[in-house]
Amino acid sequence: MAPKTPRLPPAADLLRGGRQSWRWFRFWVPAEGETLRMGRVVLICAAVGILAGLFAIWFFSMIEWVRVYALEGLGRIVIPGAAGEVALAHPPAVRYTLLERVHPGLAAAFAGLVRLTLPALGALLACLLARRFAPSAGGHGTDTVIGAYHHSATDIPVAVAPVKVIASSLVIGSGGSAGAEGPITQIGAACGAFVGRALRLSLYERRVLLAAGMAAGIGAIFRAPMAGALFAAEVLYRGFDLEGDVLIPSMVASTIAYMTFACAFGWEPLFSTPHELFASPAKFFCYTALAFLIAAAVRLNILFFRQTEIVFRRARLPPWAKPALGGLLVGALGLAFPQILSAGYGHIQQTLQANADVLASPSFLPHAILTLFLLGVLKAVATAFTVGSDGAGGMLGPALFCGAMFGAGCGALFAALFPGLGISLSNCAMLGMAGYLTAAVRTPLAAILMVSEFTGNHGLLLPSMWVCGLSFLLSPGWTLYRSQVRDRDSSPAHLRRHASLRHDVAVRVKRRKRRKR
Repeated sequence: MAPKTPRLPPAADLLRGGRQSWRWFRFWVPAEGETLRMGRVVLICAAVGILAGLFAIWFFSMIEWVRVYALEGLGRIVIPGAAGEVALAHPPAVRYTLLERVHPGLAAAFAGLVRLTLPALGALLACLLARRFAPSAGGHGTDTVIGAYHHSATDIPVAVAPVKVIASSLVIGSGGSAGAEGPITQIGAACGAFVGRALRLSLYERRVLLAAGMAAGIGAIFRAPMAGALFAAEVLYRGFDLEGDVLIPSMVASTIAYMTFACAFGWEPLFSTPHELFASPAKFFCYTALAFLIAAAVRLNILFFRQTEIVFRRARLPPWAKPALGGLLVGALGLAFPQILSAGYGHIQQTLQANADVLASPSFLPHAILTLFLLGVLKAVATAFTVGSDGAGGMLGPALFCGAMFGAGCGALFAALFPGLGISLSNCAMLGMAGYLTAAVRTPLAAILMVSEFTGNHGLLLPSMWVCGLSFLLSPGWTLYRSQVRDRDSSPAHLRRHASLRHDVAVRVKRRKRRKR
């Protein structure tokens, strides 16, 4: 006979609070009580999302103001913006009148000197600010949050959030080759840690809020709430695993943060792309070659980044001089190639335009391929100088830039070699971004959704799965984040949790044996 399904006692018995009623209630709640804790965490995640969204608004505004007044005003560099970015200010008309009176070319030379030194000055000020008020606010942020999650170091200081906002704004806005997503993950995690401490939550709940804050930051700054939630669950591990415990809370926090951010800057996607459907299986051969190229480029990028970190770590220089030296090297590269300065989302937008296919014409083809590949390589080098020297910036934005350039370069090459296939540069740029992000930070599902969400183009899901899957398999163990572990069984946090559960089970078994005696 099938076992009878137990029924809940009447409401009157539950209200009396008798011992028997409590046993019935315990039947419906797991012994560890995680269902009750998770329900509370999901409600609290809304507060984390609001905080992270407000910090994302402040962070984006700071970056734009510093970039407009420093890089475009003093440095006289015109940096295009993405289609979904809102222009908060117009660059001031800075004129070096006295220098122009002395000699016409002297003003241009002084502007070049400003462009050379601005990234170094921004990195120097950011380093001094972080070392004075929040030493953990240096670096690219995401790796710090991943390490805090695995080692249960959830007590991130409150000062990290505002210091990270100002320091990263100085680095990115002054021309440092870094992205905003690394800092915003640490800022969102600091919001989650603050809420967890304020409400005196358990260690398990604080870890969940840490990841939810990271998802909220990504969902807001990239306007990709679903991808932000998946990113927080996937980025913790470099293997075939994801953190299911944080997925639903991350969805709640990411959705609230996205809506908060969108209320200030609009609901349009970050990038604008032509909507094209995939309708040619023959293109898969080209996309396979693109995945192999992306995997090789990511390996070289990671090797150079690791070696740059080692060189700056071993350099016998004061701590404040290392980011300044990295910024100076970036400024030197930016004199010849200003496209690599700052986050570079506007130049990504140029590869995603419908008229980008004119680059595939025979008259522009050699120059286009060389320029696109060279920009991808130089962006990786400049990012290594910026972040590898302990500059406050992210790695995700530059990875998207490199993927877009390599993808567009491959698209131009394929369009010349196989004109009958109708290869689109914008489509190849999107696939390059998704594949590069997958291989660099080991997040295939998040990369597929992220590129689809912040472009508003869902017609390339099938080739995105193919390119991301191949990129993930072709780069096993390669990642930009040192703190990632292989899977859940390798996480110190889960090892301690399993040990605690085993201890609880052993105690219960002993109690039952004593009762039987």
